[in-house]
Amino acid sequence: MAEMILGGARIVGPDAVIDGAVVVRDGRIAEVAAGAARRGEDFAGDYLLPGLVELHTDNMERHFAPRPGVRWPGMSAVLAHDGQIAAAGITTVFDAVGMGTVRGDDDIRIAALDEMLAAVKTARARDMFRAEHLFHLRCETSYPTVLDRIARLIDDPAVKLASVMDHTPGQRQFTREDKFREYYKGKFQFTDAELDTYIAAQKERCARWSAPNRRGMVEMCRARGIPLASHDDATAAHVAEAVADGMVVAEFPTTVEAARLSREGGMKVVMGGPNLMRGGSHSGNISAGALAAQGLLDIVSSDYVPVSLLESAFRLARDIPEMDLPRAVRAVAQTPAEAVGLDDRGAIVAGRRADLLRVALIEGQPVVRAVWREGRRIA
Repeated sequence: MAEMILGGARIVGPDAVIDGAVVVRDGRIAEVAAGAARRGEDFAGDYLLPGLVELHTDNMERHFAPRPGVRWPGMSAVLAHDGQIAAAGITTVFDAVGMGTVRGDDDIRIAALDEMLAAVKTARARDMFRAEHLFHLRCETSYPTVLDRIARLIDDPAVKLASVMDHTPGQRQFTREDKFREYYKGKFQFTDAELDTYIAAQKERCARWSAPNRRGMVEMCRARGIPLASHDDATAAHVAEAVADGMVVAEFPTTVEAARLSREGGMKVVMGGPNLMRGGSHSGNISAGALAAQGLLDIVSSDYVPVSLLESAFRLARDIPEMDLPRAVRAVAQTPAEAVGLDDRGAIVAGRRADLLRVALIEGQPVVRAVWREGRRIA
């Protein structure tokens, strides 16, 4: 691969922003030179950031079902998702794959699972993707056959993360049942009577299946060295269980107490970009901004809006006095990568992968101008 020089840039390094140039050779960062002459591609003062690393996104599933009752062809759906991811500056994405769901077997995560997996594997094998796509197994513990579904996929080498979740109403994400009703009536168009039946069934399934399924999935992942994430922890007991299970990431804790205890227990705290950009949680839980202000936010996930990842970094740097741009960018690149063992990317440091993006800041709005993955232009 020919040498590439990106000059005249405001380089956002792990600890400081410097004016200079980055030299790329063979897909790796060869040199970071402060004050270097403007050679090669001239950024004209635009920012140079590391490629973003997304640990948890449901975005792919939405391309398979763009409207209620509509199923889109698999390969077209995954490539549309990939294009949106790359255009948002994300060079490594963990596609969340539902191993069980709160809705049941008619949920898109179950109905289209095999088609989604086949399309992703084919696109990866044929070098059709812009970003690097890995799998994040979202394991709904109350789903009766979740362990069978995990077993079908867990030995795929692209599986690099698994999360344990339980969306039963009355706890974790939905401690307030009124918020649960509001959300699921809108999402699934339930009537009040249908929702009553659904809630009763969910609570029964949780009582029967959640505990044994959680133990089974944790054991399967730990035996294979797959990093584990907790999800929607709300209480000290939830966090204590996550720490005992050796989890490294705490996804979307719903209270300050859970976030603080997760951090003390050695986990990295993840919050959603949409939560941060909207100024609050749609479930009525703690806001990402409040945790950031208390120094309890380590990683941002775009969740269901890919562009929110980059925008969150600039929002954090603007709104949180203790969080400058390098620290904010670490939350969307280096920290998520290293939390799950990907130590070869996420920072503009010599020797790491040349996953990079050019960003212009126009009236406070970050705009992606170009994206490179391992030195190859992808957007």
